Amino acid sequence: MASHDKTQATSLDVVVIGAGFAGLYALYRFREDGFSTRAYEEGENVGGVWYWSRYPGARCDSESIYYNYTFSDELLQEWTWSSRYPEQPEILSYLNYMADKFDLRQDIQFKTRVTAAHFDNEHNRWQIYLNDDTSISAKYLITGVGCLSATNIPDFKGLDSFEGEWYHTGNWPHEKVKFDGKRVGVIGTGSSGVQSIPVIAQEASHLTVFQRTPQYAVPARNHAYDPNFIRQTKENYNEIKRKMYNSWGALPFVPHNRSALEDTPEERRKVYEDAWQKGGEGFAAATYNDLLFSEESNETASEFIRNKIRETVHDPEVAEKLLPTHYYATKRPILDTYYYETYNRDNVTLLDVKKDPVEEVTPSGVRTAEAEYDLDILVFATGYDGMTGPLFKIDIHGEDGTTLKEKWKDGAETRTYLGMTTAGFPNFFMITGPESPSVLANVPTAIEQHVNWIANCIQYLSDHEIEKIEAKEEAEEAWSEHCNEVAQATLFPKTESWYTGANIAGKPSGRFPIYLAGFPIYRQKCNEVAANGYEGFWMYKKEMRNIEKNHVTTE
Repeated sequence: MASHDKTQATSLDVVVIGAGFAGLYALYRFREDGFSTRAYEEGENVGGVWYWSRYPGARCDSESIYYNYTFSDELLQEWTWSSRYPEQPEILSYLNYMADKFDLRQDIQFKTRVTAAHFDNEHNRWQIYLNDDTSISAKYLITGVGCLSATNIPDFKGLDSFEGEWYHTGNWPHEKVKFDGKRVGVIGTGSSGVQSIPVIAQEASHLTVFQRTPQYAVPARNHAYDPNFIRQTKENYNEIKRKMYNSWGALPFVPHNRSALEDTPEERRKVYEDAWQKGGEGFAAATYNDLLFSEESNETASEFIRNKIRETVHDPEVAEKLLPTHYYATKRPILDTYYYETYNRDNVTLLDVKKDPVEEVTPSGVRTAEAEYDLDILVFATGYDGMTGPLFKIDIHGEDGTTLKEKWKDGAETRTYLGMTTAGFPNFFMITGPESPSVLANVPTAIEQHVNWIANCIQYLSDHEIEKIEAKEEAEEAWSEHCNEVAQATLFPKTESWYTGANIAGKPSGRFPIYLAGFPIYRQKCNEVAANGYEGFWMYKKEMRNIEKNHVTTE
């Protein structure tokens, strides 16, 4: 275990890591409950991923009227979104507005990175170490680091020799990057690549796209909101919220209550075409109910989108390179704005790096197995070390000194209880952690549910004078097995994706790390655990510190 000889700065009830959607609401809720709380944020301001991801074309892929907090009626009434899918600056403005409205900045320490957190068994507290050579003590440690905050920059030979400019979409400069007249290369065609490529192509003298895996993208059909729509939304938000909380992905889509195979080919085409013209993230959720369970049904949606690509892209050879072969929606579903149309431009070249792999970055560009491409700017749209990556950036030690990374074997054997806790790490809670609905639910809604559950749990512990709470190993194993059984009934595990770490070289792939039974079932299970006196947890009072583990009840 690393040695930390640092002066303790202060003592708190709760430390929250991060000041994005999760960290801000956690800080608000714990502070409202009367606990001394501070959030630590590496950035210079609030926003989390929306502070860092400023790349061209960056926008939300959940509709704005759902992609917001619901805990405050005042906030819902005061804030008005401009369009269906707002761009990054507007989302960042929203988070700044929320932080100012509830006066949260006074309890956020910016430009501060949590480097380590070690559990102190003697005092049942977390000792938390910061990059400014100070430390703090907290009874509870809450991570609001998100699932997509650890950027993935491939270890390309020669990158240090590149004489041009290079950027990662997840850590973009605050000032505008000028592509005018420049030869630009974009490596990666996930969500950030699909969003940025059309914008960069309009400015660059030439754009070369290095594609490893073609993606299914559905048109966003973004548009400005009509004032009457906004008024009706605000008047009826309680009903909208109810539908969100009772929908599989916490988004109020109503699917056709039948299999894709029950319709004729003509009927299916009409269903898919209607959804395509409407656009947005509801394409899968609002069409058929078995696209994520039946290979045959999924293929009907997949082929529909492939035909759209063939219709859109003029050059048949380019179109063929853009055709995905994995099951639709088992990688992150992507929304686009003129993405496929961009490949009809004379100044855009598409390369298939599976057939012609990148061998090295040279001082003047990129060399593949077959050719060399001169570039002035290189953009990595290569995504993130998702799910476990942000947690592994912090040296988190549990009660026996084992690190979280050691316990989870670098992501291969991730185990949690409810996606919020993990055995051996007392008084430690993860917001949207592995084995929760996390990124496959509407994230702000999932965050609110997690924070509320954690806050209620901590209040329970306080009311009953409980010093320490820890997930039981058998409860954790049962939850992980349940998550795996649910996942295996779907098509998700059949596809390599960043969900399982397949985009990170050398990262072992374990069980599917997201809970797939749906947000309502997940909420129900969390509520049952709480209603049963936090079933599945060990709890300790002061006098129980040095005796055999016992479960504390309220009887």
